[in-house]
Amino acid sequence: MKVGILGSGDVAKSLAKGFIKHGHQVAFGTRDTGKLSEFIAAHPTAKALSANDAADFGDLLVLSVKGDVAETVLAGVQHQLSGKVVIDTTNPISDAPPVKGVLQFFTGPNDSLGERLQARFPQARIVKAFNSVGSGLMVDPQFADGKPTMFVAGNDTAAKADVGEILNQFGWEVADMGAIEASRALEPLCQLWCIPGFINNQWSHAFRLLK
Repeated sequence: MKVGILGSGDVAKSLAKGFIKHGHQVAFGTRDTGKLSEFIAAHPTAKALSANDAADFGDLLVLSVKGDVAETVLAGVQHQLSGKVVIDTTNPISDAPPVKGVLQFFTGPNDSLGERLQARFPQARIVKAFNSVGSGLMVDPQFADGKPTMFVAGNDTAAKADVGEILNQFGWEVADMGAIEASRALEPLCQLWCIPGFINNQWSHAFRLLK
């Protein structure tokens, strides 16, 4: 599969390593391709392109940017979004500092960034995923108690199935939480995941759904 990753930060690079490891082709979309020179040198099959070129390249897109610029980034490539699956890894984290370890969001409890993105870009098949764990655990996480759970949400069943296959490749069990409105519940998992990190400097955990 050809994967266009919109972003160049830690999440983008971690996921890119996973896609490359599992045989996919990767192109980053970024304003500053020089930021990825070290990564490209270590992973020569990857490409560093403009956002538009990466969106053209990808059969599947990954949105991996700060939440407050997510809409702007997708707006810049909106003509390339039609029918494409977009994995939305973002969270609506505000610039305000955490309060007693709890990140502050710019959305309310009856709203989510995932919903905003799907509403503004209805031509895209957006799937919320990879937003509830740190970048170092996104690919092939290892836990003594078994596979962790990645919660996903989106309106398109086939798109969620495609993302589920990737998550299975990357070592996750998948829990489909339904429509994109479920992002209202999934995005706060980022807040919950970060609390032990901010309070106790513990960042090596993930969620698991027991049935």
